[in-house]
Amino acid sequence: MLHIKPFPYAKDNLGYLVYGREKAMAIDGGAVSEILAHIESNGLVLEYVTNTHSHPDHTVGNAVLLEKTGAGFLGFDGLAADGKIELEGEYIQVLQTPGHTFDSVCFYFNDTLISGDTLFNGKVGRCFTGDHTGFLRSIKTILELPGKTIVHAGHDYVLEYLDFSRQLEPDNPHIDSYREKYDPDHLFYTLAEEIRVNPYLRVNDEKITAILKGRGLPAETENNRWQSLLSLM
Repeated sequence: MLHIKPFPYAKDNLGYLVYGREKAMAIDGGAVSEILAHIESNGLVLEYVTNTHSHPDHTVGNAVLLEKTGAGFLGFDGLAADGKIELEGEYIQVLQTPGHTFDSVCFYFNDTLISGDTLFNGKVGRCFTGDHTGFLRSIKTILELPGKTIVHAGHDYVLEYLDFSRQLEPDNPHIDSYREKYDPDHLFYTLAEEIRVNPYLRVNDEKITAILKGRGLPAETENNRWQSLLSLM
């Protein structure tokens, strides 16, 4: 059975260690000291170092982790080609989710999603590629996962993004319960909970369509609605 442990670092970044009984994999391992300490105290071997995408705030820990542990590095080309990672006989699925960056990926296993900056808790990432249609495809790939999937994002922007959702949908009854559950030391929400509060995951919802039209934004097609939502960032 694989486990996951979050490691906050910098102002609001979140990195993760996925591990079994003996081996581990660091994803966006910027919290180098804390990750190394956890590995040592639990008798683990760091097998792999990898990232959700190549932005420097996510790759900042790679060099030291690789140097200190002798772990192997899993880069985007290898992740994209293999589509999965084996760790202690279990498989972690690699989902290619371009949009925030061209090399964005998410990792999925045991009803757990490490989503990087593709999907945040409460919002989605910025589309720095400019490929809005491709980004929508990536989000729809995530929406195919079970509703019980736990979403572990690349940053803790929860309170800021809930404020945005409340401004957009002041009568959304799910925002308060989502806010009450927020715990920065134990941050997790299911995909079903995300869908209820995150307007970007309800691009085809009649209510979202009406909101966009009320703001004078294009809302005739799915792509219209998606680009209109992205314009609100």
